[in-house]
Amino acid sequence: MKILIGLLVLAAGIAFGDAGDPPSRVARLNYLSGSVSFQPAGVDDWTPATLNYPVSAGDQLWIDANSRAEMHVGSTTIHIDSSTASSFLNLDDRTVQMRLSQGSIYLRIRNLADDEVYEIDTPNGAISLLRTGSYRIDADPDRQMTTITVYGGQAEVTAAGSAFQVHARESGILTGSDSPARESRAAGPPDNFDYWYQERDNREDSQPAPRYVSREMPGYEDLDANGSWRDDPDYGPVWAPRVSAVWAPYHDGHWRWIEPWGWTWIDDAPWGFAPFHYGRWAYARNSWFWVPGPVVARPVYAPALVAFVGGNQWSASIAIGGGGGVAWFPLGPREIYRPAYRVSPAYVNRVNVVNVTHVTNVTTVTNVRYVNQTVPGAVTVVSRTDFTTARPVSRAAIRVPPGLVASAPVAGTAPEVAPRRESLLTHSPDSRVAHPPAAAFNRTVITKRTPPPAPVPFSARQSALDANPGQPVDTGTLNRLRQSSPAPRTQVRQAAPAPAVVQPAPVYRATPPQVRTESPSMPRPNIPERPSEMRREQPRQQQPERVQPERSQQERRTEPPSMPRSNSSERPSEMRREQPRQQQQERVQPERSQPQAAPPDQKREERRTTREERSNRQEDRREKEK
Repeated sequence: MKILIGLLVLAAGIAFGDAGDPPSRVARLNYLSGSVSFQPAGVDDWTPATLNYPVSAGDQLWIDANSRAEMHVGSTTIHIDSSTASSFLNLDDRTVQMRLSQGSIYLRIRNLADDEVYEIDTPNGAISLLRTGSYRIDADPDRQMTTITVYGGQAEVTAAGSAFQVHARESGILTGSDSPARESRAAGPPDNFDYWYQERDNREDSQPAPRYVSREMPGYEDLDANGSWRDDPDYGPVWAPRVSAVWAPYHDGHWRWIEPWGWTWIDDAPWGFAPFHYGRWAYARNSWFWVPGPVVARPVYAPALVAFVGGNQWSASIAIGGGGGVAWFPLGPREIYRPAYRVSPAYVNRVNVVNVTHVTNVTTVTNVRYVNQTVPGAVTVVSRTDFTTARPVSRAAIRVPPGLVASAPVAGTAPEVAPRRESLLTHSPDSRVAHPPAAAFNRTVITKRTPPPAPVPFSARQSALDANPGQPVDTGTLNRLRQSSPAPRTQVRQAAPAPAVVQPAPVYRATPPQVRTESPSMPRPNIPERPSEMRREQPRQQQPERVQPERSQQERRTEPPSMPRSNSSERPSEMRREQPRQQQQERVQPERSQPQAAPPDQKREERRTTREERSNRQEDRREKEK
């Protein structure tokens, strides 16, 4: 049954990205060292980066001096060096398009589908990563230079109407932007950044290969080190974290508004990504454990697999400040996740089929008994103010009588709460944020693929979000807002396409004067011939012309009649072998004048005179002998 479910999900996943559906994958920010700043899509403020943040299109990262960061897009690892400005121009089911305006990044691609695209856009050119392997890209704006080093795989660099490929153990260098000079050389020696990401890769490689989840699930690499797997008789393979006895899922972290999904959970635990965006949580024998479900090729990301309880009336009945309360609990195994954002029925199947089989029409499911709603400590309650300002839940949680939350109606998978500007930013007691240089994100980069339009500013979306609390802005409204709102400054420029390689048309040349006199019955070639045959035949016709010297008309006229003529049906190879013999004979024999031929009567008279002379001589000799 598990194999069958996995095959069904894989077959359903072939048609990823139905019209209007959000991407099924994000980039997980899984490692931070030093000062790392983050700018969410749609706002101009910089905020401290947060571990386990799901990065998507439009988000920007600044890695300050003496700092580093690491992300995962499925099984692909992205390492980012200090003093680096990068962002995602596009990140969906088939495309990873990054903007690197300055600094250094290293990508290790483990899996690359035939129709999947990895593109890194720099101020000097666009770099396409064509195969699985390891790649380092350095953008140096001071020297107007971009370097792509291929340690394994193959890359293609496009700039100024031309493209060239960089192979394994090579470096390709672009200098300049309008008409960049290009150069290929052997890969250079490693530096400190190389040593750092190699150590990170070795750490990941030393861990056991995933057995119960897909390698394409971000965060799987942190599970073995922070918990244990076991086989449950009811749910199959499950994972139990090493936590305290009073711990509960979706309690240590905060909520953030991230479009196109809406309210998204950001967990504080180092391992807190996969168990909160995939699978379900179950409670048995006084402990929590995570149920990932059957292994699939690429699981579908969800912002938070929880159910919210209450509603406006229930929230107002709670005697707490901050405009009422917001409460939630984790979904249990086989419980359907109903997205609050607009999706197609196919998307609902993909996001649920791993844990809920035979999902056909989720809108008709009513009177569901949620198993985790009555588990002690499973329901978490905070005020609306703390919820919308992304305050840490562990500090803001409110104790509510168990009976009040156990009997509260389930409102859905998102609360009817509209986000504020603070909902997009990280709440941190330390307000010091490293800002990038003014030019770091203002440089224009060269792209090969046209990225999606820039995100609509949050200020332009605010009224639409207030009109439908808890729901992201739909695609149609976004398009109207994009037309009415001021367009952001364009920071990308499409690379001129490389000229198409046009095969030359076959050239039919007139036959040059031949030295040999060909027979009138010699067959002529059938024109037109195929170009490939014409190209193969031309060298044979031209070679005799180059090696055989042309003779004058007088020499052809005085040629002895008995000289054998070349047979027009000879093969070209035989003709070439015969010509040197003729030429050699012409070089060694001295030229002799031919006598004029006498008339027939004169020849007979000469022969008669010769016989009479011989007879007279013979009679003279006989007379002398006597």
